[in-house]
Amino acid sequence: MGRHRNRPANPDAIRALDRLKFEVAQELGYTQQGGGERDLEGNLDRMKYEVADEIGLLDKIRTVGWPNMTSRECGVIGGRLGGRLGGQMVKRMIEYAEARMAEHPRWR
Repeated sequence: MGRHRNRPANPDAIRALDRLKFEVAQELGYTQQGGGERDLEGNLDRMKYEVADEIGLLDKIRTVGWPNMTSRECGVIGGRLGGRLGGQMVKRMIEYAEARMAEHPRWR
């Protein structure tokens, strides 16, 4: 999966985060079972345009292109699209951390 400005604090976690993202995306129906990362990226890209159309920004994207969209406009699209995916990833990471903390005697 592509990486932009958001970098994990631990670079060794990149692959694990990508696997988590892919697993959650499959559960949410963003990609088919057996589909690869390209399938996920293609579906997310397609869904990005669908969201843009729903909120009336598709014509502007076609006219000025993604680089000339405002941060707010891109945030609205990303929030509607990725909010659920990112939210589920955070939920899973919190559950994982809580389980590890419960196993560690010092944190009980």
